[in-house]
Amino acid sequence: MTVTAPDDLCARLAIDLDGTFAELMSAHQDLVFGVALRVVGDQAGAQDVFQDAFIRAYRALRRYPAERVRELRPRPWLARIALNAARNHVRARKPTEDVTEHHDRLTAATEDPPRIAERRDERAMWKRLLAGLPDRYRLAVALRHVDGLSYAEIAETLGRPIGSVKSDVHRGTQQLRAAYDAEQRNMTRQEAV
Repeated sequence: MTVTAPDDLCARLAIDLDGTFAELMSAHQDLVFGVALRVVGDQAGAQDVFQDAFIRAYRALRRYPAERVRELRPRPWLARIALNAARNHVRARKPTEDVTEHHDRLTAATEDPPRIAERRDERAMWKRLLAGLPDRYRLAVALRHVDGLSYAEIAETLGRPIGSVKSDVHRGTQQLRAAYDAEQRNMTRQEAV
């Protein structure tokens, strides 16, 4: 499979939206789903947001003039759409508890159960620590360190200056590190008892 540069993809979207939209979805599905899951908090809700975000993206692209589509930066644009759709979803209904991750089901046959449980516990801990950050820091840290967006892309996604985004990522990472250290100290104390 050939990886397409975003500019080339956007140029093709401007010419043939229906023929190229699936490629846009494929290239950015992990980003959109990841943003949705972190904001909504459960797999089913994130799937609803995922679908809603891509429907909104398709409808927007249909309305945009070809020049705007060609100049589009898809990662921050789609992340912003996913973020807005997820926030609307959260406002509309209360998030439910997260279900067992799909990855655990896929690897259950090939990995030993203690390792699967350990990884699940570790992911749950990081998810809980990340969820404990204030929204401003949580979203910036997740977009940077989980989704791999650049600072410029995060600034565009969140509609904030790049300096503020850098500061939020730095402060959020510091708070996350402090929370992790506290968690480790607490676990050590519990093991000593």
